[in-house]
Amino acid sequence: MTGVDGELIGRCRADGCGPFSEPMRGGGGGVGRAGFSMRRRPQVNCAVQGEYSGTVGSSLRMLDASRATGPRCGDGEDLGVDSITPGLEHPLHVTPSAWIVTIAVTAALFVYEFVVHVRKPHAPSIGESARWSVFYIGLALLFGVGIGVVSGWTYGGEYFAGYLTEKALSVDNLFVFLIVMSGFAVPRIYQQKVLMIGIVIALILRGGFIAVGATLIDNFSWIFYLFGAFLLVLAYQQARGGHEGNPADSRFMRLVGRLLPVTDEYHEDRLTVRKDGRRWVTPMLLTIIAIGFIDVVFALDSIPAIYGLTEEAYIVFTANAFALMGLRQLYFLIGGLLERLVYLAQGLAVILAFIGVKLVLHALHVNELAFVNGGLPVAWAPEIPIWFSLLFIAVTIAVATTASLIKTRRADAEPDLAVLGREGTEGP
Repeated sequence: MTGVDGELIGRCRADGCGPFSEPMRGGGGGVGRAGFSMRRRPQVNCAVQGEYSGTVGSSLRMLDASRATGPRCGDGEDLGVDSITPGLEHPLHVTPSAWIVTIAVTAALFVYEFVVHVRKPHAPSIGESARWSVFYIGLALLFGVGIGVVSGWTYGGEYFAGYLTEKALSVDNLFVFLIVMSGFAVPRIYQQKVLMIGIVIALILRGGFIAVGATLIDNFSWIFYLFGAFLLVLAYQQARGGHEGNPADSRFMRLVGRLLPVTDEYHEDRLTVRKDGRRWVTPMLLTIIAIGFIDVVFALDSIPAIYGLTEEAYIVFTANAFALMGLRQLYFLIGGLLERLVYLAQGLAVILAFIGVKLVLHALHVNELAFVNGGLPVAWAPEIPIWFSLLFIAVTIAVATTASLIKTRRADAEPDLAVLGREGTEGP
């Protein structure tokens, strides 16, 4: 061992880094330093830094520089990739009070929706649906601008990319909700209540999945490999099938129907009724159960997708909340248009595949798996910038929507042309 090597090992022992001490604190997520932030950065110990420098002497100089300018080994902070790769964003700092206010305002908006619009059964007019849709979309855009101004436009871009993706997935969800309510023949004046309950269930489930996903990402960087592979499989299934079959007639719903006594007719918007001295459930409750079950499946799709665009749990939650707000009004506003979005499934497949590839590249960029590149980050793996992700998602949604409308318009025109042709051949 040379004198320089001995000095490096001695200083590493003193600083508590590398293989000579307990694992570095912080777990890679910087939670203690940044509140609820979940941005994980790969840990780099003193010895690994020496490999990047090429000589032990330069690694000592790098260690001294890290002490002077940034986080160092053993001081309670993890020495992340941004210690040797300048320019990476620091985690978004969100205080517990900000979380509490955000969740309280979100809950208040949904309570207001229920009390003012849903409690009294009625079918919303086009004007009412349009006004509230514009309000919620404007609120979501204003919030994104606020994030960009306060926390930087990298986070603002992540929010907008996540919001667009979740909104597109939510519109796809509406198509399935339409199939379910048609299958159960839900009267139009009661569909608001079903949608409202389904949306609240979706938000609660996604909140749980967001917390689980944030914990996994904060502790295991290899989870990005699993998320990426999962999204690629989902993209393939989405491109192949879209939505086939009736969820109201699924095995799960047939099992529920056998276990619960169900009335043959609706009793206004009640979920249960007492009949012949016995408690019965109505088709309204079965509809809500079906939509709740579908919400679980959709949450499994959407949460990995948005974590491919941002690792900040706060951005993930707010993008999901704003995407779900106004969904009830959007259902009545574009109900007839949903059936015309024939290429929506293919557009979503492209978006999911893109995010899946982005996740795999990110996993390589922050790699810690020993059997991949010796446990070191893969240098050639690019990080797709958020501006490109936002542009790609927006263009894909626009192309899928435009292509769908062009195809359905041509399909509507073909019968008219056929009728005109027959009239021309028959003559007077």
